Amino acid sequence: MSSSNVTQLLINWREGDKTALDKLMPIVYNELHRIANNYMRNQPSNHTLQSTALVNEAYLRLAESENLDLQNRTHFFAVAAQMMRQMLVNYAVARNTEKRGGGQFKLSLNEAIEVAQEQDWDIIALDDALKNLAVMDERKSQIIELRFFAGLSNEEIAEVMHLSLATVNRELRVAKAWLHGQIKASDIEP
Repeated sequence: MSSSNVTQLLINWREGDKTALDKLMPIVYNELHRIANNYMRNQPSNHTLQSTALVNEAYLRLAESENLDLQNRTHFFAVAAQMMRQMLVNYAVARNTEKRGGGQFKLSLNEAIEVAQEQDWDIIALDDALKNLAVMDERKSQIIELRFFAGLSNEEIAEVMHLSLATVNRELRVAKAWLHGQIKASDIEP
């Protein structure tokens, strides 16, 4: 189905058509599952959450959202990716609280944002860094979300955000370096 058809279903849903989301989900399910797989790829093998559970929970949260103004296909996937990330963060926080700080689950930032060193980063630290980036520079944060969590190409991001490809490339390099520094700094602090 084309991007415009997905966008039309989102508009219909926003305008009160309760069946539009049910029509949309089979169309976008595989893409949502790919996003969930990206998150779960670096979780421990004994992690009790699975990709399908993340997709289903994201669907339930989307269906229950009353004031969600999803503009288009890209915005839909960005919001769904953010919901999945938040579910993993909530899960990690609950587990860490349960274990009194031990056994934190890791998410490989290297695979997500192609940094040079081989090291796993704590998903909570990644989430904190992304929140800080959003406060500092919302556009860079959106570019990171769209590129690495929604899986859009730099060209697609440029089109959706009405930016030049050169601007997207530059903002992405700066955001990746900033995130890397933030997460590395969080590992050093006691």
